[in-house]
Amino acid sequence: MKKKVIAMILSAVTAVSMIGCQGAAAPAPAATEEAAPAATEEAAPAETEEAAPESIGSSVEGELSVTIWDEGQRPGLQQIVDEWSKQSGVKATIQVVDWNDYWTLLEAGATGGELPDVFWMHSNVAQKYMENDLLLDLTDRIAASDKIDMANYYDGIVKLYQSNGKQYCVPKDIDTIALWYNKTIFDEMGVPYPDDTWTWEDFKANAKKLTNADHWGYAIAPGNNQEGYYNTIYSMGGYVISDDKKKSGMDDPNSIKAVQLFTDMIAEGSCPDLATVSETAPNELLCAGKTAMSINGSWMLAGYRDNEYAAANCDVAVLPYTNSPDDRVSIYNGLGWAAAANGKNLDAAWSLIEWLGSKEAQLEQAKLGVTMSAYKGTSDAWVNSVDCFDLNGHMKMLDAKLVFRPYSRDTTVWEDMMIEKLQDCWTDASKTEAVCKDIAEAMNADLAEE
Repeated sequence: MKKKVIAMILSAVTAVSMIGCQGAAAPAPAATEEAAPAATEEAAPAETEEAAPESIGSSVEGELSVTIWDEGQRPGLQQIVDEWSKQSGVKATIQVVDWNDYWTLLEAGATGGELPDVFWMHSNVAQKYMENDLLLDLTDRIAASDKIDMANYYDGIVKLYQSNGKQYCVPKDIDTIALWYNKTIFDEMGVPYPDDTWTWEDFKANAKKLTNADHWGYAIAPGNNQEGYYNTIYSMGGYVISDDKKKSGMDDPNSIKAVQLFTDMIAEGSCPDLATVSETAPNELLCAGKTAMSINGSWMLAGYRDNEYAAANCDVAVLPYTNSPDDRVSIYNGLGWAAAANGKNLDAAWSLIEWLGSKEAQLEQAKLGVTMSAYKGTSDAWVNSVDCFDLNGHMKMLDAKLVFRPYSRDTTVWEDMMIEKLQDCWTDASKTEAVCKDIAEAMNADLAEE
């Protein structure tokens, strides 16, 4: 029976459901004439490219397997892991599996009883992994630790990885959402840079001013929920899901108003159409100089930092508000470090997780620019990890109204449905109200099944 339940865990997880979710690896920035090297006959043949993994790392006695999904975070995290290896004498190697493959392979590993020793966990599926006893219960180990005190982490992330009074993950990071923009386009179009006085109506009006035959003012796809309309929904007084996880808020008039803001922008030409963003992600359009603005999560730093065009032309501002700065909202999330319950190196796996969650390692994660850290007070160092962007745009969002990313036991079921249905109003803004009400009805049915 357990294998049947496990096999159902991630059947609804799709690539489109996670555009804009914390921790999802930034897609490779789009090539530009300024940033992309010219193709040559000496280019490496296709067969030399690294093949996609056919299985996720398994537990081998005496050596830790660590699996994540973001290549941009690997170098910094491996440096932190290597420091632990020097102290512990245990080798630990990080394997990166693309987001789309990660969940499929993790599901296969769970079904077959072969999971990595240590791996990332996400809000979309955490409840089911915990309920099916796939994750190592860390409760007693945390209680005995002199490095880990759950009071030092953001409460929403801590609670996310709890089930039946037990703690199954140590928080890895926290994210905030901010407004990334192309300074060069703003300068060329004579539009002042976004600042903390912008309302969502200012945002819409300026996007129109920034649009011409060469670029759009803003880009958003139906899957940009955490990195887009979720923030606006809560800023405008709406909600996505009730606190008790039993009711959809997508038919709330304020939720509809928030979604309408974006569908109207698409209809008036300030944003690219569905076909364009389905082919090229909004952050890739920003890196290609094809859009003036993109709302993104702090986890996208590596992708922008390592893109020559973005590093030279882009910067960061806080998100707009609706009526007053008090309703400026950032949807936040955080990954958790988990261990396989049936691993062959349980003590070593816990030792590594304990190290990764310690103040020392969390501070190092921020300094290396890996991502903002879940340990309160350590993310200030993240701001100084690069000199090409003013990351205070993200840090200031920690002082805004923080709303934990909407989730339930079966998040992917209703979230994938929502993204699919939103395509109708992305192509016809007049359908927005009907689509949002349809989403709410279907979502309520899904929630009732949980």
